[in-house]
Amino acid sequence: MANVNLITLLRPRSAAAEAYRSLRTNLMFSSVEDPIRTLLVTSAAREDQKSVTLANLAVTFAQSGNQTILVDADMRQPKQQEIWDIDNGPGLSTMMLEDSAISDPPLQATEVEHLQVITSGALPPNPADLLSGKRMDEIISALRGHADYVLFDSPPILAATDAALLGIKLDGALLAIRAGDTRRDHTAQARQALERVHVRIVGAVLTNAPRENRIAY
Repeated sequence: MANVNLITLLRPRSAAAEAYRSLRTNLMFSSVEDPIRTLLVTSAAREDQKSVTLANLAVTFAQSGNQTILVDADMRQPKQQEIWDIDNGPGLSTMMLEDSAISDPPLQATEVEHLQVITSGALPPNPADLLSGKRMDEIISALRGHADYVLFDSPPILAATDAALLGIKLDGALLAIRAGDTRRDHTAQARQALERVHVRIVGAVLTNAPRENRIAY
């Protein structure tokens, strides 16, 4: 059964669900010359609900007929296994360690056609080192061969360097901001942290906004 936070499934005709679809379209056509096929979703702080934001966005990509893989690269406090009510292993950490998992990724099906999830798997002691290594480049390349879009969840940018290190390897990054909770100075710091290492920021998504403007891009 769909998680209560997956509004794109529970209330597909709602204004919020439509806003997610608009966000998906904007991302798909943001650049014809340099299209986005791999995307990072991060936030400034843990409370910004970036994991739920990513899950809803992934639903809309899959619903448009695109083969979509959602990867939980938050190897500190992963949430996607809870959102989708699936087992947390094997997962991304398995792909880091086992060569066979590169050619045969531990993809888990969801109730959404065209959408599969790779959970974090067992949490390593050094996630930043793993995400920044050459092995991660191999994983990204392999997953691109299995899907039209590969979307990555990551820890908040101000909490760890993981998001910046992973974002360098991907086509773009989306910053999740929660209205009423995310501090403006933290948002500015998060943006600066990504720009400092030349991560391509493609936009921001504002959640928890007033009903008439629930999600803005």
